[in-house]
Amino acid sequence: MNDKKKISMAVIRRLPKYHRYLQELLDKGVMRISSKELSKIIGFTASQIRQDLNNFGGFGQQGYGYNVQELFLGIQEILALKQTYKTVIIGAGNMGQALANYPWNQTSGFEIQALFDINPKLVGLTIHGLHIYDIETLSDYIQENQINVAFICTPKERAQEIADILSKTSIQGIWNFSPIDLDGLDDIVVENVHLSDSLFVLSYLLNEDADEESERR
Repeated sequence: MNDKKKISMAVIRRLPKYHRYLQELLDKGVMRISSKELSKIIGFTASQIRQDLNNFGGFGQQGYGYNVQELFLGIQEILALKQTYKTVIIGAGNMGQALANYPWNQTSGFEIQALFDINPKLVGLTIHGLHIYDIETLSDYIQENQINVAFICTPKERAQEIADILSKTSIQGIWNFSPIDLDGLDDIVVENVHLSDSLFVLSYLLNEDADEESERR
């Protein structure tokens, strides 16, 4: 897997989009597709698609295009989606509950085991079939149940504290929804999800469209 480390994160971050669109093509019964046809569907240029996929070798052939199922399964393997990741959600508020309700088992190997919270009104409840535990039991639960991944959905004031606790456990990865970048986690893979960043991009695009419309008038 050392070769994968040399591939740019820009390429890696495009792979989930390939995976999603290829799944839709399979659902429609499409078995073969060219880079040009895929370009029209996915929004990347045909050249970009070929360059991205050539990083991993063995996909597609000139004059034939891509075998959709083979490409889908190949990207699924590259993204390690067939592996099982025992996961907990920390923060059982609206975001945590929304993630708990998502059908992870149908789309990836992330298996949600439990939620954790500090709120005594939530501790002890069952949400979407998952028990909510007291945050004080987090470390013991992770060790006893061999948890691999944690989703952090706490307010930003608590996120780093939670991350520090996780750094002393067997956790290998964190998906962080708190609006703060986590520090001091050299041995844990962290993916920060800042929803406001995407929203601000939307704001820019809306304003750009408004400016263009104004110029046309």
